Amino acid sequence: MEENKIIETIDEEGNPVKFELYNIIEFEDKDYALLRPLGSEDTEELVLMEIVADGEEYSFETIEDDDEFERVSEYIESLEDEE
Repeated sequence: MEENKIIETIDEEGNPVKFELYNIIEFEDKDYALLRPLGSEDTEELVLMEIVADGEEYSFETIEDDDEFERVSEYIESLEDEE
């Protein structure tokens, strides 16, 4: 049985926020994570973040470029439409 992967990041105010790793998507030679906020009332809410590798360590970063965010979002939606 696979365990849920819990990710903790820091929000804009410096507060820790926990997420469940929902899925990892590879797009244009980068990895992105779909994260579900823990404790959220909305079970359909997902957060999209870029996975940045630094050696053996990984961090989850906000996608600052609006065009990149739109391209990745559209790609993910196209994958959902195929299913």
